[in-house]
Amino acid sequence: MIGFKKIMAFLAASCARIVPQIGKQATNHWSDVDQPTFPRIETERLILRLPRVEDFDAYAELFTDEDATRYIGGVLKRGAAWRRFLQMPGAWMVQGFAMFSVLDKRSGEWLGQAGPWRPQGWPGTEVGWSFRRSAWGRGFASEAASASIDWAFANLGWTEVIHCIAPDNEASKKLAGRLGSRQCRSGKLPAPYENEPIEIWGQSRQQWVNHRNSEAAIHRGHLAGQ
Repeated sequence: MIGFKKIMAFLAASCARIVPQIGKQATNHWSDVDQPTFPRIETERLILRLPRVEDFDAYAELFTDEDATRYIGGVLKRGAAWRRFLQMPGAWMVQGFAMFSVLDKRSGEWLGQAGPWRPQGWPGTEVGWSFRRSAWGRGFASEAASASIDWAFANLGWTEVIHCIAPDNEASKKLAGRLGSRQCRSGKLPAPYENEPIEIWGQSRQQWVNHRNSEAAIHRGHLAGQ
């Protein structure tokens, strides 16, 4: 009988051979077809990596929270949450990008997810986020989203980044604003969400570069004043 690890290695290699070209560098994180590698990002407080099965309990807990899931489809029973959980690792294997699992670097706790996301029919090249209630108000979403935007622009050949936000989702609009994005148009999501109104916030690659440079200058100023 073929071992489980060998089966998974075979599937990973097979998927690597069919990953489409998404921008100029979308497949740079595949070292070769027999030994795929995936990005891992570390920020001051966070680790961003691909989803793993051990993340699922915390993910399923997120989807029991009505407030935390209000703008991402609502609460889900555990079986439905599992099927949704598989979307992100599946997108990584087939598209070459998707949202990262976001972990507290100090404790290893799964906080939520953030990263690039563009399923079929999506209105643009999005970086999105969703976090457990325990992670709210601590700046984790902004830190993870910034790192994800950096990675997307560096690796996917994107010319803009967007955020699809419900009109009454004030928390996400404030976060988008802190990232340097502005409301630029209204939009429409693919089925089954085509009747849900959304605002599209976003910015160009150059605007993001300017925003990051401005952040760096402010940081240097703070250090100089210490």
